[in-house]
Amino acid sequence: MSQVLALEFPPVTHLFQWPDFLFTDTPLALNKTGLIHVLALLLTAGLFWVAGRRAALVPTGAQSVAEAGIEFVENNIVMQTIGPEGRRFLPFLTTLFFFIFFSNIFGVIPIFQFPANSRMAMPLVLALVVWGVYHVVGIRAQGFFGYIKASLFPPGVPKFLYILVTPIELIQIILIRPLSLAVRLWANMVAGHLLLVAFAVLSAALWGAGFIPSALPFFALILITAFEIFVSALQAFVFTILTAVYISGSLHPEH
Repeated sequence: MSQVLALEFPPVTHLFQWPDFLFTDTPLALNKTGLIHVLALLLTAGLFWVAGRRAALVPTGAQSVAEAGIEFVENNIVMQTIGPEGRRFLPFLTTLFFFIFFSNIFGVIPIFQFPANSRMAMPLVLALVVWGVYHVVGIRAQGFFGYIKASLFPPGVPKFLYILVTPIELIQIILIRPLSLAVRLWANMVAGHLLLVAFAVLSAALWGAGFIPSALPFFALILITAFEIFVSALQAFVFTILTAVYISGSLHPEH
């Protein structure tokens, strides 16, 4: 006889907050989120170290993955947004892409099953790093006062509109750009994680209650997992290409 269907969704705190398990009660305390970020950093560094260490004329293994990633970022991000002079930013942008992707993909890896960027801290840190980079690039390319003038007083705008445009541009450059970068990455990973949990709970509940259609949410869970892998790569791409766009704007104020 079928059991009564009971859906028990875990509290949000159980999905996003993890207890410290290393160096507890110290500023260096480490929990699951921090561990995933450390692993993402090691995976990113390890991938390119192994690829460079065993470089061959015909790439295989890690070298083929690393070269494919570099070519993807160069052809689809750098060349499309900055141009040939943007190749000097290729190492930074490639590292950014892989680190974000690895941090995201842990959401579908057994045992971990948590995208580290669904916590706001790291997306905000990355956004602040990008914020600093494109400001430094702009100041070096145009000079301090030239960069400020190009940023706050866009050419082609009637002078009487500067009283409205300049404060808006200031807020955008100082606050909106880094905040939108961080929130976009964070919100998408939160939504994906909640969706996976919801279908996992539904599948388990239907299976436990003996419902024949329990396979339907299970197959939906598989599809959502595949979609989450796609989203992990997509959000890494979006964050990286927006970074390139901001760098390009600092180099080419007329654009």
